[in-house]
Amino acid sequence: MNNDTFNMSMRKFLKQVGVTSQQALEDYVRKADLSSGALDAKVTLTIDGADFVHEVKGKIELD
Repeated sequence: MNNDTFNMSMRKFLKQVGVTSQQALEDYVRKADLSSGALDAKVTLTIDGADFVHEVKGKIELD
């Protein structure tokens, strides 16, 4: 494994996940006309063909 290649590829993937997830959440909040409260969120990362699951749970405050 080439560490530089792996790290750059992983960072590119995580940046894509972050940007597209933020856009999807913003779109959801606008369409649902939400302005207060909080969203309980969960992201699940899997690797196709592997026994790997990683979950991140959190709260997104709206006000």
